[in-house]
Amino acid sequence: MGLFNFWKSSGKKLAAEPTPAVLKKEVEDLGLNAEGLDITVEGDKVKISGAAVSPEMREKVILAVGNVEGVAEVEDDHADEAVFHTVEKGDTLSAIAKKTLGSANRYMEIFEANKPMLTHPDKIYPGQVLRIPGGASV
Repeated sequence: MGLFNFWKSSGKKLAAEPTPAVLKKEVEDLGLNAEGLDITVEGDKVKISGAAVSPEMREKVILAVGNVEGVAEVEDDHADEAVFHTVEKGDTLSAIAKKTLGSANRYMEIFEANKPMLTHPDKIYPGQVLRIPGGASV
């Protein structure tokens, strides 16, 4: 089981409080396939269970629901191997790539691994949690 922390006061502002239905709609609106996953909410913690279509899709769903204002934690019953990075003030994808993947030139790998949540490599913010591809260490 994995427990992932997010900044509760940071993230995408949704029109309604994070409920299972609201979060499922957010995942669907991003074009992510949450088939086989169950999303529940307990206070500021989101729980994900079930079988995802792929490990990559599971990680993207974790990020989609975790990077919502009002969510402090995402608990997942399968994502033990996921590697995430929390953006700090002054971070760029290049700096994150250098730190996690060994080369600043690999920033596009992080950008691609976080689509559709990221729409541009320069549009990241402090507190946002990003997926690091390839099991790199943070």
